[in-house]
Amino acid sequence: MQAVVFERTGGPEVLTVRDVPEPQPADGEVLVDVAAVGVNFRDVYEREGRPPYNAAVPAVVGVEGAGTVVGTGERVAWLDVRGSYAARVAAPRDKLVPVPDGVDAEVAAAVMLQGCTAQYLVAESYPVAEGDWVVVHAAAGGVGLLLTQLVRARGGHVLATTSTEEKADLARAAGADEVVVGYEGFAERVRELSGGEGAAVVYDGVGRTTFAPGLTALRPTGRMILYGASSGQPEPLELQSLAGHGSLYVQRPTLATYTRTPELLRELAGAVLEHVAAGRLDVRIGGRRPLAEARQAHEDLEARRTTGKLLLLP
Repeated sequence: MQAVVFERTGGPEVLTVRDVPEPQPADGEVLVDVAAVGVNFRDVYEREGRPPYNAAVPAVVGVEGAGTVVGTGERVAWLDVRGSYAARVAAPRDKLVPVPDGVDAEVAAAVMLQGCTAQYLVAESYPVAEGDWVVVHAAAGGVGLLLTQLVRARGGHVLATTSTEEKADLARAAGADEVVVGYEGFAERVRELSGGEGAAVVYDGVGRTTFAPGLTALRPTGRMILYGASSGQPEPLELQSLAGHGSLYVQRPTLATYTRTPELLRELAGAVLEHVAAGRLDVRIGGRRPLAEARQAHEDLEARRTTGKLLLLP
């Protein structure tokens, strides 16, 4: 079968597509025919050898996808099965979630990692309530577009930030009430929109550029949720400053925490796929490439030439 292998860490050029032996499921695993694979920045970090994503080489890259269980035909999806850039994977049964009728396999593969992130942010990190004003940074990104939709589905209002006008249009199409392009002035604007009170929560996947002003955007006892740091890690935080800003909360959550047991994974992913099946969540697939073009897919992702989710199709 075909798989995308890297024998040394480095740039996209280390990815090679070759025939490899079919995986043999161990106890507790099943063999899955892969229908679609999600391409993520964590795959880039794995290819580069960055902890905690580094793998012993040679290795098959990737962890997210959807397909059918060989022998039973069950439709399943996953977000943490190593070696997913392949025609088949041997997947631990407890890392697979059922895909409901009416949800296409490509959509399921596209929504698992980023959709589950968005879902725990709005339902667990800060449960958005009707009428809340919420700041969503990088709102045209994979998580941002889904997060905006889920906030609106819960009755919240979204002030979105984007880096360009083109991306601002995508955020508006996802339901953002207001968009600030360029990240400057978002704290003042959300205070104006909320009648001077401030945002209930800031969902920040940007980090260094937006974290400090985000603290000034929050209402008393508001929550700063830093779930990523695309611009770099924020400056060290002096905890006493949270008192002066209004007794604020700060969290640095991870998807691994919210999917740490099979039960939590199925509950979280099930909620996301239910949103998709019910038409409450529109999943934007920005591009599809054959497995043989994995190197180009990584180049496109790193150059930010894509919007929405990029898929590989075995």
